[in-house]
Amino acid sequence: MKDIFKRHPRYPAQREKFEALPDNLWIRCPKCQELVYANELESNLRVCPKCKYHFGLTARERIDATLDEGSFHELDANMRSVDPLCFSALEGVYSEKLEQYAEKAGTGESFLYGHGAIEGEPLVFGVTEFKYAGGSMGAVFGEKLVRAIELAERESLPMVTVSSGGGARMQEGTVSLMQMAKTVAALNRFKEQRLPYISIMVDPCLGGMTASYAMLGDVNMAEPGAYIGFAGRRVIEQTMRQKLPQDAATSEFLLHHGMIDLVTPRAEIPSLLGRLLRMYVTSKASSRREPVAQLA
Repeated sequence: MKDIFKRHPRYPAQREKFEALPDNLWIRCPKCQELVYANELESNLRVCPKCKYHFGLTARERIDATLDEGSFHELDANMRSVDPLCFSALEGVYSEKLEQYAEKAGTGESFLYGHGAIEGEPLVFGVTEFKYAGGSMGAVFGEKLVRAIELAERESLPMVTVSSGGGARMQEGTVSLMQMAKTVAALNRFKEQRLPYISIMVDPCLGGMTASYAMLGDVNMAEPGAYIGFAGRRVIEQTMRQKLPQDAATSEFLLHHGMIDLVTPRAEIPSLLGRLLRMYVTSKASSRREPVAQLA
């Protein structure tokens, strides 16, 4: 009977150790609000497999998704923005912000360019980096874009750009605004050589970017659902004092009203560009043939 009150040794239960799940294993789509497995999203070029929403890409990801593997050779990678106006505001000194932009984006500027190829067809390729100051146009952005255009002109190559950004960079004032005129003038000289320029606009593409080089392509195309325009929806609605249609300023809206030529899903862009470039090469070759002598 006394054994009932004796304290018996305790044997703690063996608990299995579970490894913590990695962060960002699932990503919620901002359009359909469904959870998407991160690896599935990456393998699908960061396009939601459920609603086809196109997530943003970095400049490097865009290069990998568009050009032939290993074909891109960047030029002027060491060009960096400076602070010509010694600009400072509540958010900090501009020169210090430039360092933060570079660290965040992993690039020295919001525009990258170089030689590349699509389905074996050589070209000059330029792409914006939205993580660097929202892809905004500064003096170095404009200079690199002009150098890309002049390179394509010298080597008689097609020019393709992918644009996403908020327009001119306010911290550089008039210097930034002048890049609109500078890039347009370079494109006009380029087009005098009858060389093709294809502009691809992705979400978002606004401000001085849309008002200058991004809408001057021989072919202007965009990804589905991209927001494209000069000002944002809120600014327009406050100015007009009326609500805009739900799809206003989307790529589909612009296509319907004749502002762009094509709306193309991300996965189909390389093959479409390949066809367009081959058409140019074929037409260029045929124009160089000697004319057939007319029969007497």
